[in-house]
Amino acid sequence: MKRILFLTTSHHYNDDRIFYHQAKSLREQGHTVKIVSLTAERKGVRENIEIEASASLDKTTTEKLAIFNAVCKAFQPEIIICSEPLAVIAAHRYGKNKAVKIIYDVTEWYPSKRMLQHPNWFGSFLKLIKFSAIQFYAGWKSSHFIFGEQSKKFPLAYVFRRKPSIVLPYYPDHSYISRTINKLDGKSITLGYTGRISKRDGIENFFNAAHLLRRRNPGLQVILLIMGRAQTEADGLSFEKLVQDFGQENIKFKEPVPLEKFTESFAEADICLDLREKDFESTRCLPIKLFYYAGAGKPVIYSNLKATRQHIDVSKFGYLVEPDDARQVANAVEHYLRDQNHYDHHAHQAVNAFETQYNWNEIKSRFLKFVEKTNF
Repeated sequence: MKRILFLTTSHHYNDDRIFYHQAKSLREQGHTVKIVSLTAERKGVRENIEIEASASLDKTTTEKLAIFNAVCKAFQPEIIICSEPLAVIAAHRYGKNKAVKIIYDVTEWYPSKRMLQHPNWFGSFLKLIKFSAIQFYAGWKSSHFIFGEQSKKFPLAYVFRRKPSIVLPYYPDHSYISRTINKLDGKSITLGYTGRISKRDGIENFFNAAHLLRRRNPGLQVILLIMGRAQTEADGLSFEKLVQDFGQENIKFKEPVPLEKFTESFAEADICLDLREKDFESTRCLPIKLFYYAGAGKPVIYSNLKATRQHIDVSKFGYLVEPDDARQVANAVEHYLRDQNHYDHHAHQAVNAFETQYNWNEIKSRFLKFVEKTNF
């Protein structure tokens, strides 16, 4: 059995992918597993997995590397799974004179759009060069790659062709799925939105579609179920205006919940929507919630993203739409309202897709074999 360490700068210790799926699966195999995160304070043991998390996002790069280095020296891992370039760099420094497998789990687009923000284009260009160089360096120092989706393979998988790699999607484990297949009565419909509340994540598109649906169907009660938080003060103010214009009495608000309760929390939703805006980065990122919605038996209406088309045939249980086209979104909802058998068929097809293709058990053995047995 191996000593396996997860290092992450920007993910929480109880991240869906890291804690609930990868770490738990490795621990169940008998490995000694530890997660180190720099996002929030937490130390202890949870489900036999050691946790060492600290609120260190505001520290310097040197200080972050020192934290990781101290943990590596104390824990003496044989395998290190890293979520960001800085974690890879720390793992490499620790493993210079040791036989250590360094796996870079590429789940985020790097450098992200947020990282490249600058008052002028030349500054953004310089940031692109800087962060791209860091990404290539991390790729060079890694021994293996895990890619969250096909689109994340670029550019590392093509530059470092000889390094072992797998594509490991974000499929949920059955234990985190609570299934509720609703029946439409034609008199009301509940539209679900979960996650970050911001324009970029589609909250304005969501409200625009709901407004149009209500105008075109005056006898229909349109209820919005929203679970999430605004990310910035500006997002919060914009959201308050959206709520005021729609009517708070037609909106049900819920606070974010632990993963174990996630699918249970949106049981009332008849259809789940994700209308995030499309750009170079977002269209190459696969929305994880899609698989939870499917497992829960919810038809979906989603932004037509490249990564989504590559990984899953949404047409079996929902619609891909242009997120800013409120008419297209409203049309999709109305298809379900006009034909409740169609709604029921999509709800059951969503469950079938999850059970036969998009669940963690379908890919867990590949992940374990890759981590445990691949030479380096």
